[in-house]
Amino acid sequence: MAVPEQKQHLFDKPRNVSRLLNALYVICISLFILDFFLHRHVSYKWEEATGFYAIFGFVACVSLVLIAKQLRKVLRRKQDYYHVDD
Repeated sequence: MAVPEQKQHLFDKPRNVSRLLNALYVICISLFILDFFLHRHVSYKWEEATGFYAIFGFVACVSLVLIAKQLRKVLRRKQDYYHVDD
């Protein structure tokens, strides 16, 4: 009996994954370069720094992950939480 072929999805092929990553790299580099030329209307002095929003976004993302890891220790339940003893 023949085994049916599984459906191929877009990111099953490594070539498509590398294309997506390369596109994201190009977009990030382009936005960083544009940061030198575009004038921003800022509220605070530190927002004028080149790459401020990229650095701020990275630090915020890493902070959220680290806080979530610590919060998991507080909120975690035992593995047999739903198990009913007879």
